[in-house]
Amino acid sequence: MTPHIRVRNLNAWYGTQPALKNINLEIPRQQITVIMGPSGCGKTTLLKTFNRFFELTEGARLTGQVLIDDEDIYARDVDETEVRKRVGLLAQRPTVLPMSIYENVAYGLYIHQMRKDARSYKEAVRHYLELAGLWEEVGKRLHDPATALSIGQQQRLCLARGLAVEPEIILGDEPTSALDPISSQHIEKKLLELKSRYTTVIVTHTLRQAKRLADYVIFMYMGEVIEAGPAQEVFTRPQQERTRQYLEGLF
Repeated sequence: MTPHIRVRNLNAWYGTQPALKNINLEIPRQQITVIMGPSGCGKTTLLKTFNRFFELTEGARLTGQVLIDDEDIYARDVDETEVRKRVGLLAQRPTVLPMSIYENVAYGLYIHQMRKDARSYKEAVRHYLELAGLWEEVGKRLHDPATALSIGQQQRLCLARGLAVEPEIILGDEPTSALDPISSQHIEKKLLELKSRYTTVIVTHTLRQAKRLADYVIFMYMGEVIEAGPAQEVFTRPQQERTRQYLEGLF
């Protein structure tokens, strides 16, 4: 395993309430890591420390380190905007921008001045819509409002928008929980296709989805990492009793 993200002695609080307790992890490069566990166990909090979204919550604070390619992303000289460009987030519910389909994908390219002329922008928009599996459905109506798309299409548009700024890592916070089964299949299929290019970390509350997607698994309970390892090992031979109980549906 080649680690892409390393977490060292990470503790986090919301006000005085502890959210993460002494987390130590290594997340493999170009694989799908699934964070699973019961509701309220710290899954989303951990995920949001990877792109510094955690600190946007009032009263949030943390100690310890999150290293991406051996760089501590919480070091004083690190630009949080650059971190969020490198580490994209696919949220529970898609949040499209109040503009056209084309402009949604091109938005990050404009902000970061990643292309030189109109033609290169058009080529990039098509490329990332194709990468997200949406081009065939929207290629002839790029200037329609993004809000006219179905919720499943909006989630794939958000994926295209995130990919357009060329991140290294994709985070998914229960990215299919608001979608119908067919749209969920679309998102899962694209994530599996993209893992050869990107390190992917997904929070899910669905054990079946974890088994479909995961190369590596992190099981959390009450703000702690109980077990972490290759998916096949964790699912078939869990080392911790709490992991076994969770997999058997006992809590």
